Amino acid sequence: MSQKYNPITWRTKMKKTSQICQSKLPDNTALKQQQLPAYRLQLSATGVLSGFFATGAFCLGVGIILILSAKSIKEIEIKYTKICANCAELREDAINFDKECTCSIPFYLSETMQGNVYLYYKLYGFYQNLYRYILSRSNSQLVGTDLKVRLYLIWYNTPFFKDQSHNGTPIAPCGAIANSIFNDTIILSYNLNSSIHMEVPMLRSGITWWTDKYVKFRNPSAINLSSAFTGTAKPPYWSKPVYELDLEDTENNGFLNDDFIVWMRTAAFPTFKKLYRRLNRVQYFIEGLPAGNYSFNITYNFPVTRFKGEKSVVLSTLTWSGGSSLFLGLAYTVTGSSLPGRNYRLSNNC
Repeated sequence: MSQKYNPITWRTKMKKTSQICQSKLPDNTALKQQQLPAYRLQLSATGVLSGFFATGAFCLGVGIILILSAKSIKEIEIKYTKICANCAELREDAINFDKECTCSIPFYLSETMQGNVYLYYKLYGFYQNLYRYILSRSNSQLVGTDLKVRLYLIWYNTPFFKDQSHNGTPIAPCGAIANSIFNDTIILSYNLNSSIHMEVPMLRSGITWWTDKYVKFRNPSAINLSSAFTGTAKPPYWSKPVYELDLEDTENNGFLNDDFIVWMRTAAFPTFKKLYRRLNRVQYFIEGLPAGNYSFNITYNFPVTRFKGEKSVVLSTLTWSGGSSLFLGLAYTVTGSSLPGRNYRLSNNC
């Protein structure tokens, strides 16, 4: 039998379907219906060219200011690898690791270095950016939570993860970065006259990034720092353990040592300089470093000639724009100089 058509049922179904479809529609608001008022920016050729010229003039002005600022920095660099050739040759043989070698480098400062003066060491041909070298560290150890580093890090830290000469004792700090720390001692002396030679007062603290000093590096919690490192060994190439890096200042000892923290921030290029000391402006040095005769007294420990590298020591001032690098100033100047030429071509095409 054929089913009879029921118009009431059909109308009911259509009504329910219509209600469902309407419930899925977006709200009838200007935002959801995309009816918000809009403004279409219409730029004329004159406006665009004026904007290019203004941007070019701004970049050119900033570039010139940055270049003049960088040029105003006073800097002196002395390469001492060849000057201290006897010490360099001595350090190439690992047997002589316990033999001290020093050299003195006199120099003349022709004009006064006003204001804050910073002492850097600079390395040539030392690749801190190698992938395996960068991974050869333990961040959990450096914040004092895991001195005896877990075994999953042994792949990256070998052979500076455990001291094989002491029954596999964990090394603190472990890794190739810490083991290869720059360990030359540099002392700046001022020759006041022919008979008076005085050491220039330098500060060894306050040379790190704030985040490194107070976030990324922490000593283990212990009353006595040496007891906190019980059960660990010093890195193979270190002459003393990490808890003896600065016995005079407890805030600059252990993992919080500024020299250690500066070295652990790896450089991006094979030629780099790192901050070593900053001038303590007292006595004869309140205004900065006066002109005169000076000398660097260097205890040579860090070998570089085997990989054909070089070392130098740098004295420099700073300005509001940073160091003596001209890159940023040149980048602004080139950008500012190229925009007017582009504007000229655009105006001809128009």
